[in-house]
Amino acid sequence: MADAVRMGVVGAGSISVRGLLPHLGQADLAGQVKLAAVCDPVPGRAEAAAEKFGVEQGFTEYEDLLARGDVDAVTIASPIGLHYEQGKLALQAGKHVHFNKTMTITVAEATELIELAAANDLRIVASPGEMLRPHHVRTRELIAEGAIGTLSWVSCGAAFGTYHEDESVRSGSDVLTNIDPSWYFRKPGGGPMYDMTVYGLHAVTGILGPAERVTAMSGVRIPVRTSGGTDVRTDADDNTIVLIDFGDNLFCVATGTAAGGMRGGFGGAYYGTKGTIDGLLLNDEPFDFPNRNPAELAPRGPGNQALLPHVTGVHREIEEQHVYEDVMQLVDWVREGKPSIVTAEHARHVIDIIESAYEASATGQTQNLTTTF
Repeated sequence: MADAVRMGVVGAGSISVRGLLPHLGQADLAGQVKLAAVCDPVPGRAEAAAEKFGVEQGFTEYEDLLARGDVDAVTIASPIGLHYEQGKLALQAGKHVHFNKTMTITVAEATELIELAAANDLRIVASPGEMLRPHHVRTRELIAEGAIGTLSWVSCGAAFGTYHEDESVRSGSDVLTNIDPSWYFRKPGGGPMYDMTVYGLHAVTGILGPAERVTAMSGVRIPVRTSGGTDVRTDADDNTIVLIDFGDNLFCVATGTAAGGMRGGFGGAYYGTKGTIDGLLLNDEPFDFPNRNPAELAPRGPGNQALLPHVTGVHREIEEQHVYEDVMQLVDWVREGKPSIVTAEHARHVIDIIESAYEASATGQTQNLTTTF
């Protein structure tokens, strides 16, 4: 078994200071992963994060982290529009990569990274690892067993609301608590499809398998948002409705909207001729799966994150447990040679759905998907 993986954290924004850095700095990971470096372009932020979370080095420039950070792998937690370029530089530098969702903006970018990793014998884990959740695995089994009869259609999705403006790291007075959320509303990489609906798309495709084609309507509904007293003009679509064809007349409606929820949420609702599975409920009653927590019944609740393989002890008290789990999937793959099911190929297929949905909206033409996993 290899030594501890020396990890570089790319970006000291919301996901890092609330989840990645607190998790990866815990004492129970000694011998498995070491926080070697963190970088962020905001002056002073990387240094502040390094001091607070016990990271060996802090850098303002990403290239310096790769060149002088002495890392084996990176977790890319920067704005989504930067993921492709930063992932490519990491792979070219011989580093394994965990991508926070979404891995890239386009299928072409994802394919290039997959091929580059393979050519250099490097590992990619691409969040979100929805099929690590035992209730999703059981949902797939229940559908296959006919528990809800013939599956007719599926719904999933998410809405921005004011989630990002209201996060705890937005309204403070120092570099770790006054983090600007503007990128979530700007191209490239902004909008609820890449940021939030990606969870539902990973779950639904993990349960049903690859999709075949999509059509959609999409645009900007909230043209200006306000954060920290500053107006932010929205130019990334924030109101998208997608119709996904899984073949044999099985369809899914997926939403990535400015506000409002739809049954199914991040995990999907599955409607059959003999019943419905919605989150942790089968026909409105809890269904069993390994180590189910009877207290956690909300259809769109946390989804038993505490049942993820590495979420034990103190990690059950820290935010963003699912992101920590995905990083540890990469750590295990690097140290033990144990491949993860949280694959770049699955992430690419979900990117195909999102990219094709935007193209379908722009052209008014249904788009055939070109990827599988």
